Amino acid sequence: METIQEESQKQIGEFVAGDFRTAAVFSNYGIDFCCKGHRTVEEVCEKKGIDPNDLLEKLHAVLNSKTDQTIDYKSWPLDLLAEYIEKKHHRYVEEKIPVLRQFLDKLCKVHGERHPELFKVNELFSASAGELASHMKKEELILFPFVKRMVKARLEEGSIQSPQFGTVENPIAMMMHEHDTEGERFRHIAELTNNYTPPADACNTYKVTFAMLDEFEKDLHLHIHLENNILFPEAIKLEKQFS
Repeated sequence: METIQEESQKQIGEFVAGDFRTAAVFSNYGIDFCCKGHRTVEEVCEKKGIDPNDLLEKLHAVLNSKTDQTIDYKSWPLDLLAEYIEKKHHRYVEEKIPVLRQFLDKLCKVHGERHPELFKVNELFSASAGELASHMKKEELILFPFVKRMVKARLEEGSIQSPQFGTVENPIAMMMHEHDTEGERFRHIAELTNNYTPPADACNTYKVTFAMLDEFEKDLHLHIHLENNILFPEAIKLEKQFS
């Protein structure tokens, strides 16, 4: 059993990697568990003026209420996790982007005069859409295939050829930097939309668009968490086994 002192030195990403339900606790405190999951509980509590005992108590309440619905992503083989991220989260982004762009364009035309913040939201989302498309392709064509090759070589007790990018840490550093950029963009969108709360004069399209943006951000948080806190650190560890 870990002491409170030991637990306060644990990284946020470790809690969420162990049980994704803890993400809701961090979100309620306004703590970024995906892009900034490397910070310790102590660090983030000090920065935000949170009592670490209160935070740890709420985390324990979640961890002790066991449910069969918890998915233990950390136990998955890395090739399966990479495949899952691509098929579930990458496809989700690809499907939702054109719909959201269409809806946001419509909102700007119909409601932009009364709600000028919509133009900025549209601009931020369009930038994110373009960057995410490029980001996901780099993962699908370069990083994920290398992770899968490492898993296969490990199973067959073989070796791997050094990739053109030198070490897996290089593309991972780039992907994490891009994750930070997207996390920041969506924090800005959430602020502009009052955490996706439609105004009193919102039509149905307005309400649906904000609900979709909210869902999109939540999916992006899980997507980034799976990579930053599980896939990437484990890929770095696996590569070291070949040296």
